[in-house]
Amino acid sequence: MDRGKVDVDTLLKVLLLLAVVWIALEVVEGVLGILGWLLGPLQPLLGIALIALIVLYLTDRL
Repeated sequence: MDRGKVDVDTLLKVLLLLAVVWIALEVVEGVLGILGWLLGPLQPLLGIALIALIVLYLTDRL
């Protein structure tokens, strides 16, 4: 799939979904300490995935 064929709306929906998941993980961590402790290492990975997605889009490899 070429970068030109990916709608901006679709990309924004993916980024919005990642942001919602990130916020949900923050809420879960605050409410349930044990579950937050287990999911804690995943939060930086979500940030890295978001950055990688943007970089891949900008370098036309997505």
